[in-house]
Amino acid sequence: MSSSAKADSVLALHRFGMGPRPGSIAAVGTDPRGALIAELDRPLVLNAAASLPSSAKAYRTVADANARRAARAKQAQQQAKKQQIAAVPVMSEAQAQTQGQAQGQGEKDAAEMAAKQAADAIPDPGRPIYLQEAKVRTEAALAADIGFAERLVWFWSNHFCVSANRIQSMSGAYEREAVRANALGRFVDLLLAVEGHPAMLFYLDNLGSMGANSTAGINRSSGLNENFAREIMELHTLGVRTGYTQDDVISFANVLTGWTLVPPGDNPEHGGEFTFNPRLHEPGGQTVLGKRYEQEDAEQGRAVLRDLAAHPATATHVATKLARHFVADEPPPALVEKMAKIFRDTEGDLKQVAVAMVSSDEAWRGPPSKLKRPSEWGVGMVRATGITTVDPVRFTGGQELLGEGLWRPSAPKGYPDDEASWIDGVGRRLDIANNFAERVATTADPQVIIEDVFASEIAPEVKQAVGRAESRQQALALLFMSADFQRR
Repeated sequence: MSSSAKADSVLALHRFGMGPRPGSIAAVGTDPRGALIAELDRPLVLNAAASLPSSAKAYRTVADANARRAARAKQAQQQAKKQQIAAVPVMSEAQAQTQGQAQGQGEKDAAEMAAKQAADAIPDPGRPIYLQEAKVRTEAALAADIGFAERLVWFWSNHFCVSANRIQSMSGAYEREAVRANALGRFVDLLLAVEGHPAMLFYLDNLGSMGANSTAGINRSSGLNENFAREIMELHTLGVRTGYTQDDVISFANVLTGWTLVPPGDNPEHGGEFTFNPRLHEPGGQTVLGKRYEQEDAEQGRAVLRDLAAHPATATHVATKLARHFVADEPPPALVEKMAKIFRDTEGDLKQVAVAMVSSDEAWRGPPSKLKRPSEWGVGMVRATGITTVDPVRFTGGQELLGEGLWRPSAPKGYPDDEASWIDGVGRRLDIANNFAERVATTADPQVIIEDVFASEIAPEVKQAVGRAESRQQALALLFMSADFQRR
């Protein structure tokens, strides 16, 4: 393999994949574009997913645990009060008045402490479920030959983000069920899956959204929530400043009333699953972007989503975000237009859009100057050593320290994809690199990583710095912090 072919293979692994790992240069071969496209033809499955609960099951598990915690707390509080009553000594009225206030506060504190201890005795199952999901997801990225398909899953999961800070139990299953299952299909199917998923309905506050003229709205005198509709238009489909108005948002929000989930307390078998509740739904037709929708059930919302998926602004918005994520903070306009055209011509075939991206010369011309997000850098560092398993507590903790906690964006727009948002945190990567280098120094040889994993396609000054390092740990840390690791 020529030096230029090796350089193209390394660029393919960094820019479009999860970074080089032992054997990956050979897997890419002399046709990096063809190798990337071939990876898209393989099933996007997680081998270990069978051990993970569905989102609804996870939600019910946490809800059941919370119910048991509340019951235990109430029992403990009641028992503490009975014991306090039994222990009260006989005293005069004057004594009772003197001691009453202090004693009452003490009894309250003791009862609350007993309730807390009883509740804490039942562990929260949400955290272990989250860590299981994190482990399976991360190890899929470590094991991938190239990782292009996994990167696409990560991209779409961030585009259609939910937050584990709000719905921890469902966050991983949401990605598996809605995103991974549709990441290489048609955009409309992906859109329908994510917007109808209970995790998204929970995250964007649609569970209790009700039309003013719905049965529930009249009886309760509340309340439409516009969040869901606004974020679908602004973030998920059309993009900002693309012609929709506040009236469109309100109409769309009314269309989406009734999209909710089955309460787990009411249904132990189907709690946490999507349901359409007609009592919450605003009756009558609605006009969105100049089109009238007269359906009376969940099909009204699905019809609007189908039209949003087919809107020309959606094609441009999606193509721009994909090109920005993979290629450059300011992606070449010609590349964006090629991808948007394929999106329009194929009715949103996401695999074909991805193929158009890696087939375009514009996607390969720029040097590897785009700063990797912390998650990409972290996985790339581990991949280079050949490690294929992770401690999810340590790994997710490291991502938190670097500002990109797994499934924990601070806002519905997801994590940013530009260098300005991440450059200030590069210094914190040094601590992570040092800690990881210390753990793997006995098994990972920096010279082997340079020569075999990277096929010596690393800057001469990096090779020199690694060769002059005082210890293997220092050499590895220098390598992990180099531009060859941090940029793509």
